[in-house]
Amino acid sequence: MNPYLEILIRAAGAFAAVFFVTRMIGKSAVGGLTIADWVNGIVIGSIAASLVVELNEPPGYYIFGLLVFMALTIIAEWAGTKHRPLHKVLTDEPTVVVHNGKIMESNMHKMRFTIDDLTSQLRQKNAFNIADVEYAIAEPDGQISVLLKGQSRPVTPRDLNLSTPYQGVPSELVVDGVVIKQNLEQNNLDEKWLYDELQKQGIPSLKEVFYASLDTDGNLYVDQRRDDLEYIQDITDKLPGEKSQ
Repeated sequence: MNPYLEILIRAAGAFAAVFFVTRMIGKSAVGGLTIADWVNGIVIGSIAASLVVELNEPPGYYIFGLLVFMALTIIAEWAGTKHRPLHKVLTDEPTVVVHNGKIMESNMHKMRFTIDDLTSQLRQKNAFNIADVEYAIAEPDGQISVLLKGQSRPVTPRDLNLSTPYQGVPSELVVDGVVIKQNLEQNNLDEKWLYDELQKQGIPSLKEVFYASLDTDGNLYVDQRRDDLEYIQDITDKLPGEKSQ
Protein backbone atom coordinates (compact mmCIF):
# COMPACT_ATOMS: atom_id res chain seq x y z
CA MET A 1 0.00 0.00 0.00
CA ASN A 2 1.17 3.50 -0.79
CA PRO A 3 2.61 4.98 2.44
CA TYR A 4 0.71 8.23 2.05
CA LEU A 5 -2.58 6.42 1.52
CA GLU A 6 -1.87 4.36 4.65
CA ILE A 7 -1.15 7.56 6.61
CA LEU A 8 -4.42 9.04 5.38
CA ILE A 9 -6.37 5.99 6.57
CA ARG A 10 -4.55 5.87 9.89
CA ALA A 11 -5.07 9.58 10.50
CA ALA A 12 -8.80 9.30 9.86
CA GLY A 13 -9.01 6.31 12.19
CA ALA A 14 -6.98 8.05 14.90
CA PHE A 15 -9.13 11.18 14.63
CA ALA A 16 -12.30 9.16 15.13
CA ALA A 17 -10.82 6.95 17.87
CA VAL A 18 -9.40 9.75 20.00
CA PHE A 19 -12.59 11.76 19.57
CA PHE A 20 -14.69 8.79 20.70
CA VAL A 21 -12.48 8.07 23.70
CA THR A 22 -12.59 11.74 24.74
CA ARG A 23 -16.38 11.75 24.59
CA MET A 24 -16.43 8.66 26.80
CA ILE A 25 -14.09 10.24 29.36
CA GLY A 26 -16.45 13.18 29.87
CA LYS A 27 -16.37 16.95 30.13
CA SER A 28 -14.28 17.09 33.27
CA ALA A 29 -11.22 15.92 31.34
CA VAL A 30 -11.17 18.53 28.61
CA GLY A 31 -10.04 21.35 30.91
CA GLY A 32 -11.61 24.41 29.30
CA LEU A 33 -11.37 23.17 25.71
CA THR A 34 -13.99 21.87 23.33
CA ILE A 35 -13.74 18.18 22.49
CA ALA A 36 -12.46 18.98 19.00
CA ASP A 37 -9.71 21.25 20.42
CA TRP A 38 -8.76 18.60 22.95
CA VAL A 39 -8.46 15.91 20.28
CA ASN A 40 -6.39 18.14 18.01
CA GLY A 41 -4.09 19.16 20.85
CA ILE A 42 -3.35 15.53 21.71
CA VAL A 43 -2.91 14.11 18.23
CA ILE A 44 -1.23 17.03 16.46
CA GLY A 45 1.16 17.42 19.39
CA SER A 46 2.04 13.72 19.21
CA ILE A 47 2.65 13.89 15.47
CA ALA A 48 4.82 16.98 15.85
CA ALA A 49 6.84 15.29 18.61
CA SER A 50 7.35 12.22 16.42
CA LEU A 51 8.55 14.46 13.59
CA VAL A 52 11.31 15.71 15.89
CA VAL A 53 12.53 12.48 17.47
CA GLU A 54 11.67 9.69 15.00
CA LEU A 55 14.70 9.63 12.72
CA ASN A 56 13.95 6.33 10.97
CA GLU A 57 10.99 7.61 8.94
CA PRO A 58 10.99 10.34 6.27
CA PRO A 59 9.85 13.71 7.67
CA GLY A 60 7.39 13.98 4.80
CA TYR A 61 5.24 11.26 6.35
CA TYR A 62 4.74 13.25 9.55
CA ILE A 63 4.19 16.52 7.73
CA PHE A 64 1.59 14.80 5.58
CA GLY A 65 -0.06 13.44 8.73
CA LEU A 66 -0.24 16.95 10.20
CA LEU A 67 -1.81 18.24 6.99
CA VAL A 68 -4.36 15.42 7.02
CA PHE A 69 -5.38 16.23 10.59
CA MET A 70 -5.62 19.91 9.74
CA ALA A 71 -7.87 19.05 6.80
CA LEU A 72 -10.01 16.72 8.92
CA THR A 73 -10.44 19.43 11.54
CA ILE A 74 -11.44 22.06 8.98
CA ILE A 75 -13.89 19.65 7.31
CA ALA A 76 -15.41 18.64 10.66
CA GLU A 77 -15.86 22.25 11.77
CA TRP A 78 -17.34 23.24 8.40
CA ALA A 79 -19.73 20.29 8.48
CA GLY A 80 -20.72 21.18 12.03
CA THR A 81 -21.76 24.67 10.93
CA LYS A 82 -23.95 23.19 8.20
CA HIS A 83 -25.56 20.36 10.16
CA ARG A 84 -26.65 21.04 13.74
CA PRO A 85 -26.87 17.33 14.77
CA LEU A 86 -23.25 16.88 13.72
CA HIS A 87 -22.30 20.08 15.54
CA LYS A 88 -23.77 18.64 18.75
CA VAL A 89 -21.71 15.48 18.27
CA LEU A 90 -18.50 17.44 17.69
CA THR A 91 -18.90 19.99 20.46
CA ASP A 92 -21.27 18.24 22.89
CA GLU A 93 -24.19 20.05 24.54
CA PRO A 94 -24.68 21.98 27.80
CA THR A 95 -25.77 19.79 30.69
CA VAL A 96 -27.62 20.85 33.85
CA VAL A 97 -25.74 19.69 36.96
CA VAL A 98 -27.63 21.71 39.60
CA HIS A 99 -31.32 22.58 39.41
CA ASN A 100 -32.99 24.65 42.12
CA GLY A 101 -30.29 23.78 44.64
CA LYS A 102 -30.42 20.05 43.87
CA ILE A 103 -27.50 18.15 42.34
CA MET A 104 -28.39 16.20 39.20
CA GLU A 105 -26.49 13.00 40.03
CA SER A 106 -27.44 11.18 36.84
CA ASN A 107 -26.10 13.99 34.64
CA MET A 108 -22.96 14.21 36.77
CA HIS A 109 -22.39 10.49 36.32
CA LYS A 110 -22.82 10.67 32.54
CA MET A 111 -20.16 13.38 32.28
CA ARG A 112 -17.76 11.70 34.74
CA PHE A 113 -18.12 14.83 36.90
CA THR A 114 -17.22 14.41 40.57
CA ILE A 115 -18.62 16.43 43.44
CA ASP A 116 -15.14 17.95 43.86
CA ASP A 117 -15.20 19.09 40.21
CA LEU A 118 -18.58 20.68 40.83
CA THR A 119 -17.86 22.43 44.13
CA SER A 120 -14.49 23.69 42.88
CA GLN A 121 -16.00 25.35 39.83
CA LEU A 122 -18.92 26.72 41.84
CA ARG A 123 -16.47 28.41 44.19
CA GLN A 124 -14.75 29.98 41.19
CA LYS A 125 -18.13 31.52 40.35
CA ASN A 126 -18.53 32.84 43.93
CA ALA A 127 -21.16 30.20 44.70
CA PHE A 128 -19.97 28.65 47.96
CA ASN A 129 -23.32 27.15 48.94
CA ILE A 130 -25.08 24.77 46.52
CA ALA A 131 -28.39 25.65 48.15
CA ASP A 132 -28.01 29.18 46.73
CA VAL A 133 -27.70 27.91 43.13
CA GLU A 134 -30.75 28.05 40.86
CA TYR A 135 -28.97 26.55 37.88
CA ALA A 136 -25.47 25.27 37.24
CA ILE A 137 -24.82 24.20 33.68
CA ALA A 138 -21.75 22.32 32.46
CA GLU A 139 -20.79 23.85 29.12
CA PRO A 140 -19.25 21.86 26.22
CA ASP A 141 -15.75 22.98 27.25
CA GLY A 142 -16.19 21.58 30.78
CA GLN A 143 -16.65 24.96 32.46
CA ILE A 144 -19.72 25.68 34.60
CA SER A 145 -22.12 28.59 34.17
CA VAL A 146 -23.98 29.52 37.37
CA LEU A 147 -27.25 31.34 38.00
CA LEU A 148 -27.81 32.13 41.66
CA LYS A 149 -31.27 32.16 43.18
CA GLY A 150 -32.90 35.58 43.19
CA GLN A 151 -32.56 36.08 46.93
CA SER A 152 -28.86 35.14 46.80
CA ARG A 153 -27.86 37.50 44.01
CA PRO A 154 -26.12 40.70 45.09
CA VAL A 155 -28.10 43.89 44.62
CA THR A 156 -26.58 46.03 41.86
CA PRO A 157 -26.71 49.81 41.46
CA ARG A 158 -28.88 49.24 38.41
CA ASP A 159 -31.45 47.47 40.60
CA LEU A 160 -31.57 50.62 42.77
CA ASN A 161 -31.44 53.03 39.80
CA LEU A 162 -28.16 54.49 41.06
CA SER A 163 -25.37 55.95 38.96
CA THR A 164 -21.82 54.77 39.64
CA PRO A 165 -18.43 56.50 39.29
CA TYR A 166 -15.71 55.20 36.99
CA GLN A 167 -13.75 52.30 38.42
CA GLY A 168 -10.63 51.22 36.58
CA VAL A 169 -7.97 48.59 37.12
CA PRO A 170 -5.81 49.08 40.25
CA SER A 171 -2.16 49.98 39.69
CA GLU A 172 0.43 47.58 41.06
CA LEU A 173 2.91 49.50 43.18
CA VAL A 174 4.82 46.66 44.86
CA VAL A 175 5.23 43.08 43.62
CA ASP A 176 7.20 40.66 45.79
CA GLY A 177 8.93 43.51 47.59
CA VAL A 178 9.94 45.34 44.41
CA VAL A 179 8.59 48.84 43.75
CA ILE A 180 7.04 49.32 40.30
CA LYS A 181 8.37 52.84 39.73
CA GLN A 182 6.63 53.49 36.42
CA ASN A 183 3.24 52.88 38.04
CA LEU A 184 4.08 55.33 40.81
CA GLU A 185 5.02 57.93 38.19
CA GLN A 186 1.81 57.32 36.22
CA ASN A 187 -0.13 58.15 39.38
CA ASN A 188 2.01 61.25 40.07
CA LEU A 189 3.43 59.63 43.19
CA ASP A 190 6.91 58.84 44.45
CA GLU A 191 8.58 56.33 46.72
CA LYS A 192 8.49 58.71 49.67
CA TRP A 193 4.68 58.79 49.48
CA LEU A 194 4.66 54.99 49.35
CA TYR A 195 6.92 54.64 52.39
CA ASP A 196 4.83 57.16 54.33
CA GLU A 197 1.64 55.23 53.54
CA LEU A 198 3.24 51.98 54.63
CA GLN A 199 4.29 53.62 57.90
CA LYS A 200 0.68 54.68 58.48
CA GLN A 201 -0.37 51.02 58.20
CA GLY A 202 2.31 49.98 60.70
CA ILE A 203 4.65 48.45 58.12
CA PRO A 204 8.20 49.65 58.83
CA SER A 205 9.99 48.10 55.87
CA LEU A 206 9.31 47.47 52.19
CA LYS A 207 10.80 43.99 52.63
CA GLU A 208 7.69 43.00 54.57
CA VAL A 209 5.41 43.84 51.63
CA PHE A 210 4.50 41.03 49.27
CA TYR A 211 2.02 43.01 47.16
CA ALA A 212 0.59 46.53 47.11
CA SER A 213 -1.81 48.22 44.71
CA LEU A 214 -3.61 51.54 44.38
CA ASP A 215 -7.24 51.69 43.21
CA THR A 216 -8.84 54.52 41.26
CA ASP A 217 -10.25 56.01 44.48
CA GLY A 218 -6.75 56.40 45.91
CA ASN A 219 -7.03 53.51 48.38
CA LEU A 220 -3.81 51.59 49.00
CA TYR A 221 -4.10 47.81 49.43
CA VAL A 222 -1.15 46.09 51.09
CA ASP A 223 -0.51 42.38 51.64
CA GLN A 224 2.36 41.48 53.95
CA ARG A 225 4.57 38.44 53.59
CA ARG A 226 3.52 37.23 57.02
CA ASP A 227 -0.19 37.55 57.68
CA ASP A 228 -1.11 37.58 61.36
CA LEU A 229 -4.24 35.41 61.26
CA GLU A 230 -5.63 33.84 64.40
CA TYR A 231 -7.46 31.11 62.50
CA ILE A 232 -7.17 29.70 58.97
CA GLN A 233 -10.07 27.68 57.56
CA ASP A 234 -8.96 24.24 56.29
CA ILE A 235 -11.14 23.17 53.34
CA THR A 236 -9.40 19.81 52.78
CA ASP A 237 -10.61 16.43 54.06
CA LYS A 238 -7.64 15.97 56.41
CA LEU A 239 -8.38 15.06 60.02
CA PRO A 240 -7.09 17.39 62.76
CA GLY A 241 -3.35 16.84 63.14
CA GLU A 242 -3.07 14.87 59.91
CA LYS A 243 -0.20 15.97 57.66
CA SER A 244 -0.50 16.53 53.91
CA GLN A 245 0.98 13.81 51.75
